[in-house]
Amino acid sequence: MEEKTMLSEDGRIVRVDNPWCSFYIDTELAPALDESRCGKWMFYFNDIEFAEEVCRKAALGMVVAECKHSSFESVIENGRGVACFYLNLDDVEAHRRVVAFMLEHGLVRKTKSGKLYNIGFKLDDQARAGEYGAGFKA
Repeated sequence: MEEKTMLSEDGRIVRVDNPWCSFYIDTELAPALDESRCGKWMFYFNDIEFAEEVCRKAALGMVVAECKHSSFESVIENGRGVACFYLNLDDVEAHRRVVAFMLEHGLVRKTKSGKLYNIGFKLDDQARAGEYGAGFKA
């Protein structure tokens, strides 16, 4: 029940939609994501069109090897969605690219006084282990 769409003329960047998420994958770079070192920077959204645009730009701009966002149906059901930019923990240049991209596109929330929230990078191993909420240590 997946639908695959080519986003780049050369077929390198694809979008894969399923009932829960839409993935944007650079088929040349994504194989380098190592399950034991892979994690994500996340942002939450209410506007699915905005999330689609941001993820598409990140994939086509080679900001990340892979990213995803919640599906339209999931956003309707839950009232909001989450998007994730995937990279390896030890890839310092990728972290710089992603954080710069997030700041450029206003993806890091600000406090009332205008300071940026301290967002955390989360390893996929932490997500698989169920580490969420107030006890989560990024």
